Amino acid sequence: MTPQRFTGPARLRSLLNDGLTALPLIAAAAFAGWAVGAEVGLLMALCLGLFVAFGLAVWRLQRFDRAWVIAALNARRVDMEDSADLLFAPAEDLNPLQALQRQRLIERLPSPAVLTPPWRWKPLGFSLAAGLSIAALTATLVWWPQIRVTPDASRHAEAGAPKLISAEVTVTPPAYTRQAAHKETTLDLKVPQNTRLTWRLRFAPDAANVRLVFHDGQSVALRRDGSAWTATLSAERSRLYRLAADGMPPQPLHRLEVTPDAPPKVEAVLPDRALTLVTPGQTQWPLVFAASDDYGVAPTAELRIIQAQGQGENITFRERTMSLSGTGGAADKRFATRLDLKSLGFAVGDDLIVQLTVHDNRAPSPQEARSPSLILRWPSDLGAESTGLEALARQTLPAYFRSQRQIIIDIEALLKEKPRLKPDTFLSRSDSIGVDQRLLRLRYGQFLGEEAEGEREAPPGLEEGHSENDGHDHGGHDHGGQAAKPDAAPVFGDGGNVTAEYGHTHDEPEAATLLDPETRATLKKALDEMWQSELHLRQGNPQTALPHAYKALGYIKEVQQATRIFLSRVGPELPPIDNNRRMTGKREGIAPVPFAVTAAPSPDAPVVALWTALGEAPGAKTDLPLEALDRWLRANEGRVSDPLSLLAAVEAVRADPGCAACRQTLRGQLWRVLTRPPAGVTRSPAVTASGGRYLDALERPR
Repeated sequence: MTPQRFTGPARLRSLLNDGLTALPLIAAAAFAGWAVGAEVGLLMALCLGLFVAFGLAVWRLQRFDRAWVIAALNARRVDMEDSADLLFAPAEDLNPLQALQRQRLIERLPSPAVLTPPWRWKPLGFSLAAGLSIAALTATLVWWPQIRVTPDASRHAEAGAPKLISAEVTVTPPAYTRQAAHKETTLDLKVPQNTRLTWRLRFAPDAANVRLVFHDGQSVALRRDGSAWTATLSAERSRLYRLAADGMPPQPLHRLEVTPDAPPKVEAVLPDRALTLVTPGQTQWPLVFAASDDYGVAPTAELRIIQAQGQGENITFRERTMSLSGTGGAADKRFATRLDLKSLGFAVGDDLIVQLTVHDNRAPSPQEARSPSLILRWPSDLGAESTGLEALARQTLPAYFRSQRQIIIDIEALLKEKPRLKPDTFLSRSDSIGVDQRLLRLRYGQFLGEEAEGEREAPPGLEEGHSENDGHDHGGHDHGGQAAKPDAAPVFGDGGNVTAEYGHTHDEPEAATLLDPETRATLKKALDEMWQSELHLRQGNPQTALPHAYKALGYIKEVQQATRIFLSRVGPELPPIDNNRRMTGKREGIAPVPFAVTAAPSPDAPVVALWTALGEAPGAKTDLPLEALDRWLRANEGRVSDPLSLLAAVEAVRADPGCAACRQTLRGQLWRVLTRPPAGVTRSPAVTASGGRYLDALERPR
């Protein structure tokens, strides 16, 4: 025989007893939750009550075990002779006398042996009384202040102005904010932008022509819905409003503060710098961006890829876009990818610019934000330059030339690092600066009609541009070390053949430039100093080359200034001076011309005027310029950090101009709005007694 034969019916009866006892309490809790929080409160109270009741019932079922069955049988049946434990003992453990007693007990038990607890009517009665008490107390505390005045009661009530007895505002935020709709019992609201608001108001006695009046003059009429007045509005911007009805005195202002939806934010996580240089053997470029938004980031973003190819003026751009999927939460996402440089055709000298565009979940027009541009650069490898053969080794001109100022900076930097450099390294860097000096000299030499090699003046007895072993005349002399071939056919587009056939531009230096003689002479001096600077740099003497580089820079500045003066030679034509009236002190015929100086209108003039008027006594000036401030505030609302507080202070002064506390509050709000004046000249302190004696002593004759 097993104890389960007796515990099954007992467990069922216990569950029924506990359920009936907890049912009134659960119903009372659900009623209280519904009265306080409507559907949400009802659901929460019901779930909590069922959970607690089920937990207690399961805990009470644990008492129905073998010990409970033995105790119940011994207590309820006398014929068990306190030997009920023999019914559940193993047969092999009993002696013959115990086995005989067990057999007798089994025969005495009825066939449907049931040990069920009795019905517990007393706890059920207490539970029912407690539930009714809780329901009555809830109704008294929650609904009594909101009980509508019945027509019979209103007839006996004193006739008076309508009074607001209950207010309920249903707040339904936009779906993209992921905020649940809820109800507010206060008229001061702070909601997200584009939230749908529904007012439900009750008055006692009943009102007529109820409306919401906003500070900007707009009003929304409420419609009757049974015993209540309702209105629906979409909150687009922050405003102040008050309730108005026929026969109702002016009501206080309420704040409708709207929180605008901020645009998303995006920043680059990898790489951590704007410009990245390609490393040897790099085939991929990892990119990681982090985006965040107050209400949620769109799951996909757009990566804009721009590839720049070429040098100098021959640069082409290729643009493409790709979509990236984000990972992470709804408000914070990460967008990661790896660009395959080989598939993009990224080569030496190219630039790869990427920028990520993300959107938020605002509907119907999402806001977007762009990350800072990231650049991956593959610098050009110009190769090693051979001494004396740079022009021959380079087939195209470089994209830019080093300036003379930069050459001076490089020389000074090299001199500072000289103690830490090896002699070979120092000589190599000095030689590279000399190469830059040579290229800059050739560039400026083109303005004087010099040859491509940029040679200095020919030795005495030789003409410019001819070598010492040149045996040809002017019609066939050598250029660049190659003899002209008389039978060479002209090639279309070859400027050298055209020059050889029709003449030499360097025969007349004045025809190769538009500079005036003085400017050309100054530029010639600059080239001579560049030549000396290059000579000492190539020999490894930057200390000696530095003065010549500074002189060259000075001459170049003179050339630039001279060019500017030559191009802007037009000036004002002043009337001639009458020398007969000079130094005579006569002022006949000279009429002073007065200059009408008018002060520029201040953008904060209405604020200053009202601030000044508020500083006077309340009775001194009653016509405060509040309307001008209203117009100024509508045009400059973005400058005010808290416009609703300023509007509330203005309305308080408008309602009671004689209120000193209201005037001081408004004056303090206006002080925060005023533009701070720029720093002025500090007035000198007055002369002290000791300072005055010192000044008198200086003026005394000696």
